[in-house]
Amino acid sequence: MHKLKTPVLVFAITALLSGCAIGPDFARPDTALPEQYGAEGNIPVAAEAKINAEWWTLFGDATLDQLVEQALANNQDLQAAVARMEAAAAAAREAGADYFPGVDLAAGASRTRTSGRLDTGSPAMRLNDRYAQLGINYELDLWGRVRRSNEAARAEALAGRFSHDTVRQSLIAQVVATYLNLRVQDVEVLATTRNLQSQTKTRDIILGRRDVGAASDLEYAQARAAQAATSAQLSESLRQRALTENLLALLVGQPGNRLEPLADNAVPLPPLPPVGLPSDLLAARPDLRQAEETLVAANARIGVARSAYFPSIGLTGFLGSESARLADLFSAPAAIWSFGAGLAMPIFDAGRTGARVDQATARQRETLANYRKTVQNAFREVRDALISLQMYDREEADLLIQLTAAGDALKLSNARYDVGYSGFLEVLDSQRTYNSAQLQYLAARRNRLLATVDLFKALGGGWQEDDAKTPQDDAATSSAKAD
Repeated sequence: MHKLKTPVLVFAITALLSGCAIGPDFARPDTALPEQYGAEGNIPVAAEAKINAEWWTLFGDATLDQLVEQALANNQDLQAAVARMEAAAAAAREAGADYFPGVDLAAGASRTRTSGRLDTGSPAMRLNDRYAQLGINYELDLWGRVRRSNEAARAEALAGRFSHDTVRQSLIAQVVATYLNLRVQDVEVLATTRNLQSQTKTRDIILGRRDVGAASDLEYAQARAAQAATSAQLSESLRQRALTENLLALLVGQPGNRLEPLADNAVPLPPLPPVGLPSDLLAARPDLRQAEETLVAANARIGVARSAYFPSIGLTGFLGSESARLADLFSAPAAIWSFGAGLAMPIFDAGRTGARVDQATARQRETLANYRKTVQNAFREVRDALISLQMYDREEADLLIQLTAAGDALKLSNARYDVGYSGFLEVLDSQRTYNSAQLQYLAARRNRLLATVDLFKALGGGWQEDDAKTPQDDAATSSAKAD
């Protein structure tokens, strides 16, 4: 009876020890963040907000949707990130193999002749040897070294996946921002073209009036100068648009791709965020999840390093056959086997193990600091984007008033000049003011659009359309008011 209890006791102790793992268990660190993102402290908290992974569709632009699909399929930076993610996943599978015993197959055959001229007096002999065997080796994970190694490998694989998601999110944001900038540039080109046409017409009228003595050479020179300045401005706008188009083609992985300019002056409208955004939306950001998994891996590496203090127990064995004749190789008398267990434990290593534990602990503290900084920076990015969105919205509204007033002033100055009540210099000044007001308004709309993209990127996604406000109040400002 005693003989039966001993193996059971050994097995129970082994199982109990196998449930332990040296090193600290991971716990998500606390990060002191406000409960809401407050631009000027007056944005209320939404009771619930759902993340929309396909946030770019909120712009309602089919061309933009198609460009994002092309970028996700063809962009080379994203393909490289996919390869890194697959490599990390393969490394995790490799680490997981340590849970199981290794089995090797060995087979061989040899023929040997010994010398008959040795002092042993043995005659010359010819010896045949044929063998086939399976070898097994396994490490008992009593202290959790294998489990901590797998914990670290799995976390690193997840970090690789979230790194890919971060690259993907950044790519989408860059494609959307570049496309929206291109569309604003389209409207800038349209507005500048119309201004050029108007100034060219004015120059021709002044030329005709000068020929009959109704206008001076000074007025004609002023009209020509204004028309030339607008023409140069148009050339610069066309150059900027071409460069933006080339960048967009590179991002979607189709060099040489061209987009037809807008046929009207309808600037895209930015979708509006819901009433409030809770700070726990940060959990959707892939870079935060990557930082957390990196921290998990660093924490597990401490346990791997500490396990070196404890003995390592390995089991080895083989089973096979060996015979001089091939025909007898698998007969019962030819059977061979071996089983063994080994224990290795450090006695003196001059502090090497302690130094490795200290290194792993220091790396974990560094990773923890980086994690907290990533969380804090993410909160700042969302808050910055919300503030920018608020301020650009106000700025755009004011600039729309300026643009409308500048258009009215231009009409009045033309009427005054036509009846001889004012000089041509007043018309030129009104034209410059109106042209500048157009470009300032478009710049504000561009800034507002890009701030919206920054908000989507900072949140790690968008909001559901049902949760957001509809831009009814922007219907009147959906165009650049270029005409």
